[in-house]
Amino acid sequence: MLGIIGGTSLLFSTLPELEKQRVDTPFGSAEILSGDIVMLMRHQDGLPPHRINFRANLAALAIAGVTEIVAFGSSGSLKPKIVPGSLLIPTDYVSVTDIPSIHDHRIEHVRPELSEDLTKELARTVPSARHGGVYVQTRGPRIETVAEVKALAWIADVVGMTVASEATLACELGMKFAALCTIENYANGLGDEVLTYERIVSTSREHRHRTEEIVNTIIRKMG
Repeated sequence: MLGIIGGTSLLFSTLPELEKQRVDTPFGSAEILSGDIVMLMRHQDGLPPHRINFRANLAALAIAGVTEIVAFGSSGSLKPKIVPGSLLIPTDYVSVTDIPSIHDHRIEHVRPELSEDLTKELARTVPSARHGGVYVQTRGPRIETVAEVKALAWIADVVGMTVASEATLACELGMKFAALCTIENYANGLGDEVLTYERIVSTSREHRHRTEEIVNTIIRKMG
């Protein structure tokens, strides 16, 4: 079963009509939207990135029978050629902050990866997206300093605060994972304007109809 994780980029989009369910997990409860596919909005109750219960969210998807996940990640561009308003499908990720794990009580090494076949299928489904690149996750909720952006640009192409945690947990739970990054802004210091959360949200609002169309296409072709 296909699962879709949404965040800031889906705030203003009209989502498919699905049934709300509260799923209890060993890590807490999470709300999902269930039907032929399962959706989960990561910022439940308006939580900022550093307070999201990623373990409960991903466990809830696994309990609901999800085997493949496409996550929408609102991201900042670390490279001038990746312009705001564009789309990118990463093929690898980095984290410079703590990553949650379900393995609290035993030693367990799980190979972290973005699913190659699911990523390629997503690229075919959303041909307007740039296929390939590295996503780097920072903790949030603050944006990165100019110096941090310069350093991160050496190792990654886009920056966000959620996808690496979700990808890692999906691997631990045996679910395939791919991500679609919506580029809302240039990272701090890369663009001419002062970066604010309001500007990021404004970009999401501007592209809400495109996001709705992409969600429906993913459900139709990959669900």
